[in-house]
Amino acid sequence: MTAVHAVGHKGTSCGRESRAEGAPARRGRSADRGSMAVETVMLAPVFLLFLMFLVGAGRLVEAQGEVSGAARDAARAASVQRTMSDAEQAAQSTATHALEGRCVSPQVSLAGSRWEEGGQVTVRIACELDLGFLGFTATKELTGTSVVPLETFRRVE
Repeated sequence: MTAVHAVGHKGTSCGRESRAEGAPARRGRSADRGSMAVETVMLAPVFLLFLMFLVGAGRLVEAQGEVSGAARDAARAASVQRTMSDAEQAAQSTATHALEGRCVSPQVSLAGSRWEEGGQVTVRIACELDLGFLGFTATKELTGTSVVPLETFRRVE
C-alpha cells in the first residue's frame, strides 16, 4: 500500500507522513514538553531572593537618609537655643520625633560642639535598624552627623 502525501507550499508536506515499518520514530517537540515549567520553578526562588535583596538595599538607603535628615534637623533645632542644656534637649526631642517608629532608641550626641558666639553645633545620631522585615534577626547601626554654625551675633550662655 502506498502512502499518500499532500504537498504544500515549496514542497513541504502537509499533514501526517507515514513511515516505513520498523523505522524508528522521530523525537519531536513532545520530548521537551514541561521543561519550561521546571526551569521556571527552579529560577523562581533565585528571582525572589534577588527581589528581596533589592528591597533590603532600598530600605537601608532610605533609613540612612532618614538618620542623616534627623541629624540635620536636630542640629538646626539645637543651634537656635541659648544654652547647651536646652540645645541637648532640643536635639534629642527633634531626633526622637523624626525617627519615631523607624529606628530603635536613637542616641544623640553633641560632642565636638563649640558653644560660643560664632561657634558650631555638631550633632551625631546613632540608631539600630531592625532587619526583621527581611527575615533576618540582625540589626544594623546607622549614623548621621550634621554641623550647623551658631549665629555670630546671637548671645549664648
